[in-house]
Amino acid sequence: MKYTDLKPLAAALSQNIGRVIVGKSREVELILAALFAGGHVLLEDVPGTGKTTLAKSLARSLSCDFARVQFTPDLLPADITGMQVYAQQTGKFTFVKGPVFTNILLADEINRATPRTQSALLECMEERQVTEGGATYALDAPFLVIATQNPVETQGTFPLPEAQLDRFLIRISLGYPKDRDEAVALMKRFIADSPLARLEPVAGKAGLAEASKLCAQCHVSDAVMTYVADLCEAARDPEKVRLGPSPRAMLALTRMAQALAAIRGRDYAIPDDVKELAVPVLAHRIVLRGLGNRALAEEFIRDLLGRVPVPTEASA
Repeated sequence: MKYTDLKPLAAALSQNIGRVIVGKSREVELILAALFAGGHVLLEDVPGTGKTTLAKSLARSLSCDFARVQFTPDLLPADITGMQVYAQQTGKFTFVKGPVFTNILLADEINRATPRTQSALLECMEERQVTEGGATYALDAPFLVIATQNPVETQGTFPLPEAQLDRFLIRISLGYPKDRDEAVALMKRFIADSPLARLEPVAGKAGLAEASKLCAQCHVSDAVMTYVADLCEAARDPEKVRLGPSPRAMLALTRMAQALAAIRGRDYAIPDDVKELAVPVLAHRIVLRGLGNRALAEEFIRDLLGRVPVPTEASA
């Protein structure tokens, strides 16, 4: 597979998902880039904006296994990862796999589960494995977690700790229809039945694995890497920031830049890729001093993009 092959693959996946999801082409492109980069996605949005439908459309487009877990306060870690079950016939314990053993896992309303249950996903997301009863079980590839949470309703929720937020490659929102025409198109599409039931796959697991390898080979110049380092260093301003981007955040921004460049048909990343991705990759990884929230964090990153020098064409 060449870079010229990866662009049509991403376009085919985006077009196929577009048979179900109205609009949201940029958000779909970012999710595909995160998938190719081997990361996970946090969808922070109000109910009813199509988060579950988008995750299912992606799974069907890739001919991948899909599982959905509704996070609630009484959910236990074993309900996600699996548990040891005693078999009377053999007199032995057998590990019964949980829903995390899939390709695309939708963790719906993840902030409604207790921190103990939330942390059950940490090993799965970072190391692609589950450890239970002294044994380690590898997760199938690809493995993508799409977690959702409602940013408005906070009663009865448990905010994700910074350590777990850092596991998500990007955080995005789908939002409402952008205009009346898009809203009408959405109603026409779903008024009779759901197009999701008729969606056919356009790629398989093997093609996705090859695409991920290709993204990792995309060239990132020293100038672009320096730009990423400068952005992250500026985001650690001790006067405004209590917790800045970690080294994992720098690597995440670089990997996303590689993936975005590759699905756009380039074999090299450019500073504009970094600028486009800085907010969805970095904003959820910083904690501002005072009463910081999502909007302020995103505005802080946008301000940095206007102040940190961008490499010139000659240096990049």
